[in-house]
Amino acid sequence: MLKSGDKAPAFALVDQHGKKRTLKEFAKRKVLVYFYPKADTPGCTQQSCLLSGIKSDIGRTVIIGISPDAPAKQLKFDAKYDLGFPLLADESHEIAKAYKVWKKKSMYGREYMGIERSAFLIGGDGKILHAWYKISPKDTPVFLLEALGK
Repeated sequence: MLKSGDKAPAFALVDQHGKKRTLKEFAKRKVLVYFYPKADTPGCTQQSCLLSGIKSDIGRTVIIGISPDAPAKQLKFDAKYDLGFPLLADESHEIAKAYKVWKKKSMYGREYMGIERSAFLIGGDGKILHAWYKISPKDTPVFLLEALGK
């Protein structure tokens, strides 16, 4: 698992508008990268809407959501809830694996691979300031605000 002080894995993924986004483009700014299992599901909607609701409280900090959903699904999710931040498509799970959030999960006795809901606050120097694995949707904005001293 990644921890504070580790270099954040770089990424170059397409957002909901078809634009390639990289971690490097946000150098010198803090970035919250959060991984969620599936757009427009109850927990993911709660988490994303709560983060959208604190955008004005986090200054220059950037919020980026990443899930295995295709860009078109991410766009519908963003439009439906007016989230207003990049939602990146990690359809190959390459970035989820790099952040160690692509895990074996189990539901109703069936095992499958999926995203472990997690969030990472990355400093302007590209190093992880906080890593929150298995974070609950409602705790994500709370932990972010606390980490930013808000």
